[in-house]
Amino acid sequence: MVDALTKHSLSEFTRAEFLDFVERISRAEGATEKENDEWVDHFAKLVEPHPKGTDIMFWPEEGADDSPEGIVSEVERFCRENKLPCFKDCDS
Repeated sequence: MVDALTKHSLSEFTRAEFLDFVERISRAEGATEKENDEWVDHFAKLVEPHPKGTDIMFWPEEGADDSPEGIVSEVERFCRENKLPCFKDCDS
């Protein structure tokens, strides 16, 4: 995995790298609970100003795709609709 904690914006990630990061968070693959918490906090910073923040991952709206792919797609959608920078290999 790319060291996601060294990246400070979505535009530093490819979509695949960010998906890998979200998958690791979803599986709680950190070596410790503290590391898992750091990953979640970093995710929240990366997806700002999304109004749902980590809720898109942990408390999704009813019917929302809360899989890692669905979470990444939601971040991508939000960036596109708000004309914000997204992944470095994204057209938004």
